[in-house]
Amino acid sequence: MTELRRIDDYPELLREAWAQATAPRDADAPTVISTFAGCGGSSLGYHMAGFRELLAVEWEQNAADTFRLNFPHVPLYHGDIASLSVDECLRLAGVRPGELDVFDGSPPCQGFSTAGEREIGDSRNQLFREYCRLLQGLRPRAFVMENVSGMVKGDFKLVFAEILRTLRGCGYRVKARLLNAQFFGVPQSRERMIFVGIREDINAEPSHPSGWSEPILAKRVHPSWTHVMCGGSRENWKPSSIVFPTITKAAGTTGRTGYMSGGHFVRESPGIERRPTLAEFRDLGSFPSEFRFCGSRESGVERIGNSVPPLLMRSVAAHVRKLIAR
Repeated sequence: MTELRRIDDYPELLREAWAQATAPRDADAPTVISTFAGCGGSSLGYHMAGFRELLAVEWEQNAADTFRLNFPHVPLYHGDIASLSVDECLRLAGVRPGELDVFDGSPPCQGFSTAGEREIGDSRNQLFREYCRLLQGLRPRAFVMENVSGMVKGDFKLVFAEILRTLRGCGYRVKARLLNAQFFGVPQSRERMIFVGIREDINAEPSHPSGWSEPILAKRVHPSWTHVMCGGSRENWKPSSIVFPTITKAAGTTGRTGYMSGGHFVRESPGIERRPTLAEFRDLGSFPSEFRFCGSRESGVERIGNSVPPLLMRSVAAHVRKLIAR
């Protein structure tokens, strides 16, 4: 079992990760295409792990604008993935079938999420089929697909089994595992289901990285905080000696129904209660301070809430890079 490392200087950890993300790429650096890219949380993790991103795919306007702002040199297909043909994807990325190292994607998961209404018939649950269509056409050496923990609970276990069958049917050995970001340098308790697939002709077995960091407590990220809360009543206040709860896309909402419901709040001495700033949410999401968001505070928090934390994806990307090393 990997010994967990204590993070004594979280800002320094982010500075080091940003330096990795912005370092020059080697000519033989592994390549990645990111679908359902959002604002670029996963992309940033791949950049931190030394990958060269050939193409990103995203349809939502604010997410696409934020991606362009932070990754101006990465080609972006701004549109519906269902309208992106395999040939066009290959042309935009400048690769031929079988040449890409990693194909990444986070198909929308609102229908699976425990934070939502968990509608098994939600049409967004089927968008993974578009991911699989491109996967079959591109034939990358490996793929990574992320989703939420809710897809293995209750009736959604049937959907999970169907997703596994479909991915394996594309010609890949596949393993899926729940990873909690709090063990990968992220000061947030956030579980993600990570699928790792290795093409059948590659001599490697799919696996996942081991956690490497002790959980980082909220009070160690922002020492002025005495308590934190994720919506609800006064009884929901928790001491800041816990890991910050999962940031949802609604965490930054300004509306209230009852006492402080509908968002995340913090309490500071001497008794100041307020919503976290966008910069504070950015810290909790493991986005370095250099990463910029477009639009309002609420849209920025939504981007963070919908993202895979970059430091979590850095560990996944680095692990997969080793698995498929040429």
